[in-house]
Amino acid sequence: MKAKDLKLSELMDISDGRLELKGRRLVIHSMNAFAQLRRDLIENIGWEEARRIFTRFGFFSGQADAAAMKRIFKWDGPDELIKAGARLHSIFGVTKSSVESLSFSAETGVFSMELVWRSSGEAEEHVSEIGKSKEPVCWMLAGYASGYASLCTGINIYFVEDKCVAMGGQYCRAAGKDEKSWGNGIKKFLPYFQAEDIKSKVQFLTKELKQKTLLLEQQEEKLGRLEKAPQDAFIEVHSKSFQKVLDTSYRVARFDSSVLITGETGTGKEILARYIHRNSMRSAGPFIAVNCAALPDTLLESELFGHRSGAFTGAVNDRTGLFEEADKGTIFLDEIGDISPAMQMKLLRVLQEKEITRLGENSVRKIDVRVIAATNRNLSEYVSSGKFREDLLYRIRVIEIQIPPLRERIDDILPLSRFFIKKFSKKLKLPDLRFDSACVDILQGYFWPGNIRELENAIERAAVLTNDGVIRPEHLPLSITHGASILNAKSSPLSIPLSQLEKNHIKAVLDLCGGNKTKASKALGISQATLWRKLKSK
Repeated sequence: MKAKDLKLSELMDISDGRLELKGRRLVIHSMNAFAQLRRDLIENIGWEEARRIFTRFGFFSGQADAAAMKRIFKWDGPDELIKAGARLHSIFGVTKSSVESLSFSAETGVFSMELVWRSSGEAEEHVSEIGKSKEPVCWMLAGYASGYASLCTGINIYFVEDKCVAMGGQYCRAAGKDEKSWGNGIKKFLPYFQAEDIKSKVQFLTKELKQKTLLLEQQEEKLGRLEKAPQDAFIEVHSKSFQKVLDTSYRVARFDSSVLITGETGTGKEILARYIHRNSMRSAGPFIAVNCAALPDTLLESELFGHRSGAFTGAVNDRTGLFEEADKGTIFLDEIGDISPAMQMKLLRVLQEKEITRLGENSVRKIDVRVIAATNRNLSEYVSSGKFREDLLYRIRVIEIQIPPLRERIDDILPLSRFFIKKFSKKLKLPDLRFDSACVDILQGYFWPGNIRELENAIERAAVLTNDGVIRPEHLPLSITHGASILNAKSSPLSIPLSQLEKNHIKAVLDLCGGNKTKASKALGISQATLWRKLKSK
């Protein structure tokens, strides 16, 4: 889990009269009320004691949130856990917090971090109710950061604000260090984190403050790059491997060179082909997709090239082929590795000559079409074994783009899942559909042999099964929860060959489905034919 992936709706449990953050009851309050309380405390007990109260309140709140984050998620290292505190501040609406620098060594105990707070509600309300200040006033923010970092690291960390909007700055800034690194510079700030001098003065107040915590209106930052395109477009892309695929696709889109897209079943080859077409000079023209493996040769030839009336039994009318229909646009030849040698020869001629001949005719027809092909086969091996023509491979593989499987794009699993949640929320009329945070590690720890198609099917199944709009682990297919637990319990996927992981998973799914291959193929998000081929190769 990464800090940037935290999402408020997946952390909160909301019902009438109760608001919880994974077991911790929360109360929504106005920052203006805190500002009024601040003014009363300053006027009655003085600036220093008021600062102490708010600093300690923030410190306790930060410790509680850090404990929850450690308990709920598996983090991609200690730095991500520490950064999550700043992310929580942002999604809770307290301030727009950004981590400018972070360095921590568990061995030496040396900690250094710099935070920038923009739109600090604490500073803005202070100015509104009390006026400008000669000193920093983000006391709760500094206390929260100190308490959060202290619990995460197990050592005393103190944040000191040195720039504040209340002092006339454009933003607020605080530095955090371990006590030893601060040296004598922290001494004058330590009393704000201690309670000895105020217990008797504010006993009535601290009892009330313990029941309250900061939670403002939802205010999320959009992550990554959103495609301004239809539903089949790519959404947020976090993984470097797939970002490279998109960058390459965007560069080649404006040229008419033939493209071969390779990758496992379900990785989104057709979606990438549409992305290339949409960004090409042919985007105003048609995009025609053909599954070459779905039809026998005779029907495939008729589909691609068209036929004349009477060309074969049942051909009662002339028919335009898909190559002609795709004129001025793009034709996508999916599963091209499954076509016969005879069909390969005919297709090669079309690509070379840029013309087709309908079945039953002798005249040729010129075409202006860009060809994008796709396969989950290793065509180079097919060429070596004589199953695929080498000259055709060279013709369709001017540019080859390989889509990585979903298990190699772990950073994309969560944004993809959220995309499908939005999709099925609209499709199934479930406006409050969301994830429970317990699903995150399961989804990111699973092998995904069916890739994006399997993920989409799993989210739809879970959405249908939920009765309160919250997708929990028990709503996910057993193959996923079981497969993720096997990987987490036995060993890291890095230590197991890809082929063995796939075999283990297929066997586990078959066992869970009682040997029923139809159920197993649905659970895996692959066709029965694909499952049969994989079983045969075991």
